[in-house]
Amino acid sequence: MLNKKKKYIIYNKKIKFLYFIEKKLEVGISLLGWEVKSIKLGKLNIENSYIKFKNLNAYLLNFIIIPINNFNKNTKEEKRSIRLLLKKKELLFLFNKTKKYGYTIIPLCMYWKNNWIKLIICLSKGKKQYDKKKDIKEKEWKKIRNRILKTS
Repeated sequence: MLNKKKKYIIYNKKIKFLYFIEKKLEVGISLLGWEVKSIKLGKLNIENSYIKFKNLNAYLLNFIIIPINNFNKNTKEEKRSIRLLLKKKELLFLFNKTKKYGYTIIPLCMYWKNNWIKLIICLSKGKKQYDKKKDIKEKEWKKIRNRILKTS
């Protein structure tokens, strides 16, 4: 079996800097036709989006899909709550983690899997300011170390 690299439609780079990632889950999303066409063209923004629970369903909020001009403007909403397709066990697991332990659920990336658009969500906890500074120092040290090793 060949190990293919996933080609991401969009990837949220800030997540690893702002949060400790505990667990990743692959979920499906229910989209409308015009949304899929806009996503194919790359007209979307995932930066400030997050996941909330309503009536034991998970919804993706603040996910911006910019409409293309071919459709009627009255039927489109740029920011609408998009339902995530999760199994019942996964829903209960995520719901309990967010309520009891204060975790947040954030979308990490979106990609194509066969003909379906999949979303990877992260169960994560926010980093403090000193954790972020520590990460920056580690990155700088790795750069310096690699520079020293190349020259010697």
